[in-house]
Amino acid sequence: MAVRNLLVSEHNSVAERMRRRRWKLVLSHVPDLAQLRVIDLGGTALWWSRAPVRPRHVTVVNLHEAGESTNGVTAIEGDALTADELLRGEDFDLVFSNSLIEHLGGHGPRSRLAEVVVSLAPSYVVQTPYRYFPVEPHWMFPGFQFLPVSVRSYLAPRWPLGHTYGWDAETSEGEVLSTELLSAVEMRRYFPDAEIVWERVAGVPKSMTAIRARG
Repeated sequence: MAVRNLLVSEHNSVAERMRRRRWKLVLSHVPDLAQLRVIDLGGTALWWSRAPVRPRHVTVVNLHEAGESTNGVTAIEGDALTADELLRGEDFDLVFSNSLIEHLGGHGPRSRLAEVVVSLAPSYVVQTPYRYFPVEPHWMFPGFQFLPVSVRSYLAPRWPLGHTYGWDAETSEGEVLSTELLSAVEMRRYFPDAEIVWERVAGVPKSMTAIRARG
């Protein structure tokens, strides 16, 4: 797994360098992040503990692994698609969601997430990998997203660079079926009032972030 560590796990891995670039992008659009109350849909308390900038307060909603609440971070185990009901009456300045929308499984849940995002705060930052980047980021396999489901399901527990390596067949197939990368057309459909900001590798679009920043 040394190769995967170099790509996604090590401190100076490709993924970690991309995350640092993404933070610069976010802060260029939301420079006052440290003063804001943030709701993170799909994130974890641990992720924010490692963030280079800590907002005034963060509420994390995650279905399975929100983590432990700490000073400045409230972790809630819950469904991001019902966060507007779960947190009714709460006030937030910014909704943050990183690599969640592609895991919801279809147009209906993605539309629902978009409704929740725009209802919770005047500003939002929603990031997702780009469907047409040559290498699928979850499995680190070229063109994986374009293969038939049967082929992806076969490869998922066997491909050593993928996060499902070693999983049982049923669980890894479920992960394949629930992971759908988005196109720019879809992202604009869900967030029509946002600016779509691109991250690129060697000039090739790798991921996109829908940003609506309002004072």
